[in-house]
Amino acid sequence: MTSNPSMAQAQQVLQDVFGYTAFRPGQERVVRTILKGDQVLAVMPTGAGKSLCFQIPALVQGGLTVVVSPLVALMEDQVSALQLAGVAAETMNSSKSSFENAATWNKVRAGQLRLLYISPERLMMPSTLESLQEIPITRFAIDEAHCVSRWGPAFRPEYLELQQLNDLFPGVPVAAFTATADDVTRKDIVAKLFQNNGQCFVAGFDRPNITLAVDIRDNARKQLLNVVKGHPGESGIVYCLSRKNTEDVAKFLWKNGVHALPYHAGMPQDERTENQNIFMTESGVVMVATIAFGMGIDKPDVRFVVHNNLPANMESYYQELGRAGRDGQAAEAYMVYGLKDIVLRRQFIENEDSETDHKRREHKRLDALVAYCEAPTCRRRTLLAYFGEDSTPCGNCDVCLNPPELEDGSLLAQMLLRTIVDTGQRFGGVHVIDVLRGSDNARIKQFNHQKITTYGAGKDMDKKMWNAIIRQLVSAGFLKIDITGYGGLFLTAAGEGLLQGETEFFYRKDKIRQATQTTTSSRRKTQEVIDADVDVELLAALKALRTQIAKKKRLKPYLVFSNKSLVDMAARKPQSPEEFEEVFGVGKAKLQKFGKPFMEAIERFL
Repeated sequence: MTSNPSMAQAQQVLQDVFGYTAFRPGQERVVRTILKGDQVLAVMPTGAGKSLCFQIPALVQGGLTVVVSPLVALMEDQVSALQLAGVAAETMNSSKSSFENAATWNKVRAGQLRLLYISPERLMMPSTLESLQEIPITRFAIDEAHCVSRWGPAFRPEYLELQQLNDLFPGVPVAAFTATADDVTRKDIVAKLFQNNGQCFVAGFDRPNITLAVDIRDNARKQLLNVVKGHPGESGIVYCLSRKNTEDVAKFLWKNGVHALPYHAGMPQDERTENQNIFMTESGVVMVATIAFGMGIDKPDVRFVVHNNLPANMESYYQELGRAGRDGQAAEAYMVYGLKDIVLRRQFIENEDSETDHKRREHKRLDALVAYCEAPTCRRRTLLAYFGEDSTPCGNCDVCLNPPELEDGSLLAQMLLRTIVDTGQRFGGVHVIDVLRGSDNARIKQFNHQKITTYGAGKDMDKKMWNAIIRQLVSAGFLKIDITGYGGLFLTAAGEGLLQGETEFFYRKDKIRQATQTTTSSRRKTQEVIDADVDVELLAALKALRTQIAKKKRLKPYLVFSNKSLVDMAARKPQSPEEFEEVFGVGKAKLQKFGKPFMEAIERFL
C-alpha cells in the first residue's frame, strides 16, 4: 500500500489513468480530504465527476475500496469504464452467475482488486460481512447516499443498514456521495453514516448548460411534441406519472415519427432491459418512463428531459432534470403542470403510511416546487436558493428569456375568495369558477349558489384565467386544498387578510410557449461549441468508428470515448501516440486499446 499518499500522486493518476490534466471544480478538496483518511459527504451536481473522487484515492492508496451502488446497470457501466482504463475493478451482483461471483471473491481475497462494486443488500448479508471482515479494507464509498435518509427524495430501507458500517469495520473510513440533498438531508446522512464525525462538502447545484422552462398544461400532447420536435435526432427522457400514461405517450410519439420507447415497473424485466440498452447505446431515442427509470442513468448526450406531470418535490425534480446534458453541452428541462397535479401530489402525501411530521415536511417540499413553477423571477435563482445557494439571474430559463408581466389582481382575488367563503369553503375550483361566471347548471341550482352576491360577477374572464388565479393563490399561500376531503378550496390566514384588503396580490397571465422557442437557442449553443475549431466531417467519421468498435466489443459508445474526447480529437488531429495521449479523457490504457484505429482514421481523413 502506498505510504504518505499525496495530491501529486493523485494528479499523476488523474492524467495517466483517466486522461485528464486537471481536477474539475470541487473535486480536489474532496480527494485531498479522503486521502487524509477523514470521513466525507460530498454533494456535487450530476456530471461533476463524483466517481473520480473515490476512484483516484483507491488507486493512490491501494488496498480494497468497497463501493456501494444501488443499481446493477450503474455498477456494470462504472466497472466497464474502469476496466477499459486499466483499473482492477469488479462487481458482484444478481445478474452474474454464482461462478462469476465466486471468481470475483477469489480476486478480492488474493488482493488483486482495487475497487469492488456491490449493492447495499448484498453487502449487508451476514455472509458478505463475515468474509469482508477477514480482508483489509481501505475505505467504503457510498454512491447515491441520499437514499440513506428518510428525509431524502428516494429513501431505501436497505440503505439505512449501512449506518452499521462504522461499528462493524472500526477504523475504516466512509465516503458518501450524492447530487441531491438539501440541508436537512445532509445533516441526516452525516448523523447516520458518520455519527456526526465527518466533513461535508457542497460543490454547488448549478447546471448552467440546462435551459429551465415550465408551462401550464394546455394541450399536453402538443406541448410535448413541440419540445421533442425541437430536438430532431437527439436523445431525451419524458417522465410520466402513471404506467398507462407512459405507454400512451410512447405510442403517441412513435406515431408522430419519434423513436420512442416505454419504461415502467409493470413491464416484463427483459423488455425493460432491452429498451434501456437501446436508449443507452443508440442516438436519437426518446425514453418515456415513470420514475422507475432514473437513478444511475449515465448517458452523457441526453439533450432534453420533459416532465409531463409535476414531480414529487424539488429534490426529485432536480435529480431527474440532471439526467440531461451530462456532457456539459446545452440541454433543456421542460415541465407542464396544472392545479390537478398539485391536488394529486397532496393526496399521495396524505395516503403515505408515514408519521405526521414526515407528511408535514413532504408538503413543505411540494410547496417549494409549486413556488418554483410559479416563479415570476429567474427560475434558476429559485431552484438554487432552495438548496442554499445565492445566484444572479441566469439568462437561460424561460422567465429570463421571456419575462412575464405582473398585473394587480387584488380585486379579482377578493371576488374569488368571497365566492369560496359564500359557498362554504368546501367546493373545488371548477364549481367556484362556474359560480363566478354565472353558469346555469344543476349543481349550482342544487345549492342555491345562483343567489350569492358574486354569482356571474366574473363572466368577462375565461376559465383559463380564473384557473391561473386560483393556482397562483394556492402557490402564494392564500388558498389551501382540502386533501382529506374532496379537493375543496379554503382560505388561509393570509387569504383572510387579502379578502379584507390588508394585502395585495399580483398575478401573471399564463403564456404557453410556442414550438422550439428555447430549444432552437439550445441547439445553436451546442453547435457553436462544436463548430468553433472542429472539422464536422472528421468528427462524424470518428463517431462512426466509435459506434463500430462499441458494437464489436459490446460496449456502450461513450465508454470507448466520450463525445468531448472525440471533439478534442477532431480538433487536435493526433498522428502519434504522444499526441494522442494529449487528447481529453485518453489515459495510457485507452491509448493502448483504441489509439491505433482512431489515428488511422485521422490519417485517412487528412
